[in-house]
Amino acid sequence: MADPVIATHLAAEVIANPYGLDALWAQGDFVAKGTLIILLLLSAASWYVIFTKLYEQEKLRRHAREAQRKFWIAAGIREGADALDPNGAFRFIAQSGLNAKERHVGLLEHIDLNTWIGQSIQRAVENVQTRLQDGLALLATVGSTAPFIGLFGTVWGIYHALTAIGIAGQASIDKVAGPVGESLIMTAIGLAVAVPAVLGYNWLVRRNKTALDEVRAFGADLHATLLGGETAHSAAASVGVASAKLAVARG
Repeated sequence: MADPVIATHLAAEVIANPYGLDALWAQGDFVAKGTLIILLLLSAASWYVIFTKLYEQEKLRRHAREAQRKFWIAAGIREGADALDPNGAFRFIAQSGLNAKERHVGLLEHIDLNTWIGQSIQRAVENVQTRLQDGLALLATVGSTAPFIGLFGTVWGIYHALTAIGIAGQASIDKVAGPVGESLIMTAIGLAVAVPAVLGYNWLVRRNKTALDEVRAFGADLHATLLGGETAHSAAASVGVASAKLAVARG
């Protein structure tokens, strides 16, 4: 059985790590502190982008389900668009298609209606795509530059180790351990910042592709519906004109 006095002494003893993060911040110069602050800011920015884009993607998928439930069972395209979320991407695309059909006047009549509506819907889809891709460039930048920023901290720490060796005149462990430990911490932090950014970027790009497939499918169906309604309207108008002419001829 262990001596109670020794056990109490061991429990009360606090071992401080002279080469940890606290020591790095306390003993590091402005370059080391600046490098650490930059890495922390990059990490916070990348996690903010990841959670924000996940929220936007989930909202877009929810709007896609809403469009399937409400838009295609409406009596008309205008009624279907009014049933969608006013701030949603699908409402924006539907409104763009309706506006293109209503504004096909003046000089725009020189453009084929099919082409004009298709271009308007495609521009709306591209706007949604651009919005989904916002922030992904930051993740790619963090994933590619964070390891090099950590490597810069590593080089700076090794420089301090060599300086300590030169001043002391001998390569004793107490002169080398601190700066080398500082450099290793910088390398580890750089990798810890870069890896989640790269994984998050790849994951979000794959989820964006799935969400955009639904958006493009909605745009294509809307395009066909708008042209189909126009064709049916034109056909009904032609039948009406022909009936009127026939009635006049008989009269």
